[in-house]
Amino acid sequence: MLSLLRYWGPVCAYAGLIFYLSAQSHPEENLPDFVFDLSDKVVHAIEYAVLGLLCYRALRGGSSDSWRQQAIPMAILLASVYGASDEVHQAFVPFRESSWLDWVADTVGAAIGVLAMHRTVNFRPADSIPEP
Repeated sequence: MLSLLRYWGPVCAYAGLIFYLSAQSHPEENLPDFVFDLSDKVVHAIEYAVLGLLCYRALRGGSSDSWRQQAIPMAILLASVYGASDEVHQAFVPFRESSWLDWVADTVGAAIGVLAMHRTVNFRPADSIPEP
């Protein structure tokens, strides 16, 4: 149970933060000003890159061997599905709008986060790789 909380707790907490911010009619009141200097799609990509890497971490560390083997596509899928559900959620929040392009940015960001985490976890310096 402790392992489950250790790996999936951050995923759930971060997903909860995304949900909270998405439920705000005026999110600019809760975010720093510099966030609004960035493109909306860049913000979505960064937000879901973090969710993607957290999902990858949880699947690699707190799951069975079969889930570990599929960690890359499953982490991207989990973050993407959450992004789609977030867009549906935003459609019901006053003064917010839902966009399939935001979902695409979410999915691209998740893929970037997952692949960056995978590369970081599996990084080996060139001089440590045995020659054939």
